[in-house]
Amino acid sequence: MLRGIDVSAYQSSSYSTEGLSFVFVKATEGRTYINPKLSAQTKRARDAGCVVGFYHFLWPGNLTAQAEYFLSKAPEKAGDILAVDWETTGDGTHATNAEKDRFIRKLKELRPNNRVVLYCNRSYWLNVDTTSYAGDGLWIADYVTAGKPRIQAKWRFHQYTDDPLDKNVADFSSKTALREWAEDA
Repeated sequence: MLRGIDVSAYQSSSYSTEGLSFVFVKATEGRTYINPKLSAQTKRARDAGCVVGFYHFLWPGNLTAQAEYFLSKAPEKAGDILAVDWETTGDGTHATNAEKDRFIRKLKELRPNNRVVLYCNRSYWLNVDTTSYAGDGLWIADYVTAGKPRIQAKWRFHQYTDDPLDKNVADFSSKTALREWAEDA
Protein backbone atom coordinates (compact mmCIF):
# COMPACT_ATOMS: atom_id res chain seq x y z
CA MET A 1 0.00 0.00 0.00
CA LEU A 2 1.16 3.46 -0.89
CA ARG A 3 0.42 6.48 1.30
CA GLY A 4 -1.09 9.71 0.03
CA ILE A 5 -3.32 12.62 0.92
CA ASP A 6 -5.90 14.86 -0.67
CA VAL A 7 -5.90 18.59 -0.10
CA SER A 8 -8.17 21.54 -0.81
CA ALA A 9 -8.36 25.20 0.15
CA TYR A 10 -8.88 24.09 3.76
CA GLN A 11 -5.30 22.81 3.97
CA SER A 12 -2.03 24.65 3.89
CA SER A 13 0.05 24.86 0.73
CA SER A 14 3.04 23.76 2.79
CA TYR A 15 1.62 20.39 3.86
CA SER A 16 4.08 17.65 4.72
CA THR A 17 4.96 15.32 1.86
CA GLU A 18 7.11 13.01 3.99
CA GLY A 19 6.33 9.40 3.19
CA LEU A 20 3.79 10.27 0.49
CA SER A 21 3.63 8.70 -2.96
CA PHE A 22 0.63 10.64 -4.27
CA VAL A 23 -1.40 13.79 -3.65
CA PHE A 24 -4.87 14.65 -4.94
CA VAL A 25 -5.55 18.40 -5.11
CA LYS A 26 -9.04 19.87 -5.32
CA ALA A 27 -9.16 21.97 -8.47
CA THR A 28 -12.75 23.02 -9.03
CA GLU A 29 -16.39 22.70 -8.06
CA GLY A 30 -19.40 23.24 -10.27
CA ARG A 31 -18.78 25.90 -12.94
CA THR A 32 -17.44 28.77 -10.85
CA TYR A 33 -15.23 27.66 -7.94
CA ILE A 34 -11.48 27.22 -8.23
CA ASN A 35 -9.24 26.26 -5.33
CA PRO A 36 -7.19 29.42 -4.64
CA LYS A 37 -4.28 27.23 -3.47
CA LEU A 38 -4.33 24.97 -6.54
CA SER A 39 -1.00 26.14 -8.02
CA ALA A 40 0.93 26.15 -4.75
CA GLN A 41 -0.46 22.79 -3.59
CA THR A 42 0.32 21.24 -6.98
CA LYS A 43 3.87 22.61 -6.96
CA ARG A 44 4.42 21.18 -3.47
CA ALA A 45 3.36 17.70 -4.62
CA ARG A 46 5.40 17.83 -7.84
CA ASP A 47 8.50 19.13 -6.03
CA ALA A 48 8.25 16.10 -3.70
CA GLY A 49 8.11 13.71 -6.67
CA CYS A 50 4.57 12.57 -5.89
CA VAL A 51 2.10 11.29 -8.46
CA VAL A 52 -0.45 14.11 -8.75
CA GLY A 53 -4.19 13.96 -9.16
CA PHE A 54 -6.83 16.67 -9.42
CA TYR A 55 -10.45 16.43 -8.41
CA HIS A 56 -13.65 18.22 -9.29
CA PHE A 57 -16.63 18.38 -6.92
CA LEU A 58 -19.54 17.48 -9.19
CA TRP A 59 -22.86 19.33 -9.11
CA PRO A 60 -25.97 18.21 -10.99
CA GLY A 61 -26.53 19.69 -14.46
CA ASN A 62 -24.32 21.40 -17.04
CA LEU A 63 -21.98 18.42 -17.24
CA THR A 64 -20.10 19.45 -20.37
CA ALA A 65 -19.61 22.95 -18.99
CA GLN A 66 -18.39 21.51 -15.67
CA ALA A 67 -15.97 19.15 -17.42
CA GLU A 68 -14.60 21.94 -19.59
CA TYR A 69 -14.27 24.23 -16.57
CA PHE A 70 -12.44 21.56 -14.56
CA LEU A 71 -10.05 20.79 -17.38
CA SER A 72 -9.40 24.47 -18.02
CA LYS A 73 -8.10 24.78 -14.45
CA ALA A 74 -6.46 21.38 -13.81
CA PRO A 75 -2.98 21.34 -15.34
CA GLU A 76 -2.71 19.13 -18.42
CA LYS A 77 0.12 16.69 -17.91
CA ALA A 78 0.31 13.06 -18.96
CA GLY A 79 0.44 10.87 -15.87
CA ASP A 80 -1.74 13.13 -13.74
CA ILE A 81 -4.92 11.52 -12.49
CA LEU A 82 -8.33 13.18 -12.78
CA ALA A 83 -11.01 12.44 -10.20
CA VAL A 84 -14.72 13.13 -9.94
CA ASP A 85 -15.89 13.84 -6.38
CA TRP A 86 -19.49 12.57 -6.29
CA GLU A 87 -21.35 13.31 -3.08
CA THR A 88 -24.07 15.52 -1.63
CA THR A 89 -23.71 19.20 -2.53
CA GLY A 90 -24.08 22.14 -0.18
CA ASP A 91 -27.74 22.50 -1.14
CA GLY A 92 -28.51 18.84 -0.45
CA THR A 93 -28.62 17.62 -4.06
CA HIS A 94 -26.31 15.36 -6.01
CA ALA A 95 -25.61 14.48 -9.60
CA THR A 96 -27.55 11.45 -10.80
CA ASN A 97 -25.89 8.18 -11.78
CA ALA A 98 -26.33 9.08 -15.45
CA GLU A 99 -24.76 12.51 -14.87
CA LYS A 100 -21.84 11.00 -12.96
CA ASP A 101 -21.26 8.49 -15.76
CA ARG A 102 -21.53 11.15 -18.50
CA PHE A 103 -19.10 13.42 -16.65
CA ILE A 104 -16.49 10.65 -16.35
CA ARG A 105 -16.91 9.77 -20.02
CA LYS A 106 -16.60 13.43 -21.02
CA LEU A 107 -13.34 13.76 -19.08
CA LYS A 108 -11.99 10.62 -20.76
CA GLU A 109 -12.99 12.04 -24.14
CA LEU A 110 -11.43 15.46 -23.52
CA ARG A 111 -8.28 14.16 -21.79
CA PRO A 112 -7.59 10.71 -23.26
CA ASN A 113 -4.03 10.71 -21.87
CA ASN A 114 -5.15 10.89 -18.24
CA ARG A 115 -6.67 8.25 -15.99
CA VAL A 116 -10.08 9.22 -14.59
CA VAL A 117 -11.34 7.83 -11.28
CA LEU A 118 -14.53 8.17 -9.27
CA TYR A 119 -14.36 9.34 -5.65
CA CYS A 120 -17.36 8.65 -3.46
CA ASN A 121 -18.07 7.48 0.04
CA ARG A 122 -19.13 3.99 0.99
CA SER A 123 -22.79 4.97 1.41
CA TYR A 124 -22.93 6.41 -2.12
CA TRP A 125 -21.25 3.35 -3.59
CA LEU A 126 -23.63 0.95 -1.82
CA ASN A 127 -26.87 2.95 -1.78
CA VAL A 128 -26.83 5.62 -4.51
CA ASP A 129 -24.70 4.18 -7.30
CA THR A 130 -26.61 1.88 -9.63
CA THR A 131 -24.14 1.58 -12.53
CA SER A 132 -20.84 0.80 -10.77
CA TYR A 133 -19.12 2.91 -13.44
CA ALA A 134 -15.95 4.44 -12.01
CA GLY A 135 -13.93 5.16 -15.14
CA ASP A 136 -10.41 3.81 -14.67
CA GLY A 137 -10.74 3.18 -10.95
CA LEU A 138 -12.62 3.69 -7.73
CA TRP A 139 -11.41 5.99 -4.94
CA ILE A 140 -13.57 5.02 -1.98
CA ALA A 141 -13.98 6.93 1.28
CA ASP A 142 -14.63 4.64 4.24
CA TYR A 143 -13.19 5.59 7.61
CA VAL A 144 -11.89 2.22 8.73
CA THR A 145 -8.51 0.46 8.68
CA ALA A 146 -6.34 1.75 5.84
CA GLY A 147 -6.66 -0.48 2.78
CA LYS A 148 -9.70 -2.35 4.09
CA PRO A 149 -12.81 -0.49 2.88
CA ARG A 150 -16.04 -2.32 3.57
CA ILE A 151 -17.01 -2.89 -0.07
CA GLN A 152 -16.82 -5.81 -2.50
CA ALA A 153 -15.75 -3.71 -5.51
CA LYS A 154 -12.17 -3.41 -6.75
CA TRP A 155 -10.76 -0.08 -5.63
CA ARG A 156 -7.54 1.81 -6.47
CA PHE A 157 -7.52 4.41 -3.68
CA HIS A 158 -8.96 4.33 -0.17
CA GLN A 159 -9.53 7.43 1.94
CA TYR A 160 -9.48 6.02 5.43
CA THR A 161 -9.49 9.11 7.65
CA ASP A 162 -10.02 12.84 7.55
CA ASP A 163 -8.28 13.64 10.84
CA PRO A 164 -6.22 15.79 10.86
CA LEU A 165 -6.47 15.78 7.06
CA ASP A 166 -7.69 13.40 4.37
CA LYS A 167 -5.33 10.43 4.33
CA ASN A 168 -5.41 7.77 1.64
CA VAL A 169 -3.73 4.59 0.54
CA ALA A 170 -3.37 3.27 -3.01
CA ASP A 171 -3.50 -0.37 -3.99
CA PHE A 172 -0.22 -0.47 -5.92
CA SER A 173 2.99 -2.31 -5.11
CA SER A 174 5.22 0.75 -5.56
CA LYS A 175 5.23 4.39 -6.59
CA THR A 176 6.71 3.22 -9.91
CA ALA A 177 3.72 0.90 -10.43
CA LEU A 178 1.31 3.75 -9.64
CA ARG A 179 3.14 6.11 -11.98
CA GLU A 180 3.16 3.50 -14.77
CA TRP A 181 -0.57 2.89 -14.32
CA ALA A 182 -1.28 6.64 -14.36
CA GLU A 183 0.85 7.17 -17.48
CA ASP A 184 -0.67 4.23 -19.37
CA ALA A 185 -4.08 5.85 -19.92
